[in-house]
Order: sequence, then C-alpha cells, then structure tokens
Amino acid sequence: MGITLPAFTPLEDSLWLTLCCRALDNRTPNPVLGDAMADQIVRTVDYDYEKLNIGTNLRLNATIRAKKMDEVVSAFIARHPDAVGLDLGAGLDTRSHRLDTPDTVDWYDVDFPVVATARSEVIPERPHSHVIAADVTEKGWLDGVPNDRPAVIVADGLMGFLSQDELMGLWDQLLAHFPSGQMVFNSYTKFAVFAARHAPGTTSVAALIKFPGVDDPRDFERWNPKLQLVKEILISREPEVAHFPTALRLYYRAQARSTAWSRKGTIVLHYRF
Repeated sequence: MGITLPAFTPLEDSLWLTLCCRALDNRTPNPVLGDAMADQIVRTVDYDYEKLNIGTNLRLNATIRAKKMDEVVSAFIARHPDAVGLDLGAGLDTRSHRLDTPDTVDWYDVDFPVVATARSEVIPERPHSHVIAADVTEKGWLDGVPNDRPAVIVADGLMGFLSQDELMGLWDQLLAHFPSGQMVFNSYTKFAVFAARHAPGTTSVAALIKFPGVDDPRDFERWNPKLQLVKEILISREPEVAHFPTALRLYYRAQARSTAWSRKGTIVLHYRF
C-alpha cells in the first residue's frame, strides 16, 4: 500500500504537476532528466497522475527547464564549493539528490509546512541538506540561513504563483541576505500566462496563477538593480530539442528563429547579484 501524505491545499497540490512530469520522463526510453527518485515517489504515493492530463509537450518542457536549472546550479557549486543553495517552492523536488551536492554545500529546500512534512516521508535525508517550513512571502524565514557565503537560488514553477509585489518582496529579502550569488528560475511572458490559464495540461493550476507576465527579462533588473542578467535560456534553442518527436521538433526549430516567438514558450532566466 502506498504512503498517505497530509492533505494539501490547491496551491500545495500544484507540486504534483512538475513532479509527475519528471516521473513520466524517467519512464521514457531516453529521459531528458532521468529523475528516478521522482518516479519512485509517484509510485510510492500511488498518485493518479492521469488526472493531470500531462501531454508530451508539457512533460518535455518541464523536464528541460529543470535540467537547465540543474546545469546552472551545478556550475555555480563547482566554482563555489562552500556555497549555500536554496530551492524555493521546492515541493517534492529532489535536486540536491540529482546533483549529489557535496557536504561542503549547505542546501535548503523551502516550502509550506505541510509540504515540508511530506518531504520527510518520501525523500531520504542528506548530510548538510535542510528543509525550511515556511511561506517565502513572509518575513524571517531566512534568519537561520548562513549569510556569509555565496548563494545559488533556484525556483522551478514558483514565480507563476506570486504577484509582482510578492516577488519583489521576496527578492528584496534574498538579495539583502546574501553577499553575492546567482539566481535561476523559469519565467512567463504575458502570452505564457494566458496560455497557462487556458491550456488543458495546466488546468489544475490555472486558477492559482498570480504572476502578470514579463516580456523582457531586463525588466527584472529594473525591479531590483542588484540583479544582472547572465543568460536568457530559450528552450526552443536548446540542444535537447533535437530529440523531440518530429512534429514538436519541427515546431521548435521554426520557433527558434524568432526571440519574440521563442519567448512564448518555456524560458529559464539566469541572473547574478
């Protein structure tokens, strides 16, 4: 019999969408991410992923964006082996396991208290990995996190559930706490927000989306001048597209010719501070 997790609110329940995308990716002959632990969690909890209506495009986009974030985090830790890592709105993501973060890195997975409890039920503990049970829009949750080391901050899917004011407040906290570091997250243009509210594969989270959408990644530098754009990662231009099914591959190859068109899809933004 599977593990029974605590009851989630609709917002907390949104973690299943990306988790199941990673699990389904692991069951394909040629996984993008190869997250076996995500697959094991879904099987252990016996979650009915079919009700999420996850199509091939959604699965591929969710797993490629996770892979791109992993690449940024891994490169940062290679340069800063004493770093502090934060995964904001971590859900049941297993990034520190995927990356096998060294013991010299203090890693913090941050999410609501009930999700933090669920993590302890299904994800094995690791040395120097910690779970913070908190709402990231509130004050004080960073108090116990070291502030004398460079930080790498990742947020996969969180932004869509925050308003502009909430996001700016969160960034103010983070950038005031750490002396330097990098941040990587997936962003949404105004079109992408519209699509997420109406596409069949995201109906489970449509009503929860608060982010207004930003069409130019430089806008975030204006929101907080400490942020400096390192790279705008447009999924249509990433090498993994070469392994997409034919119809999707041709679509993304055409999309890659236009930055404006590519921004209508999945975007991962990488900043330094």
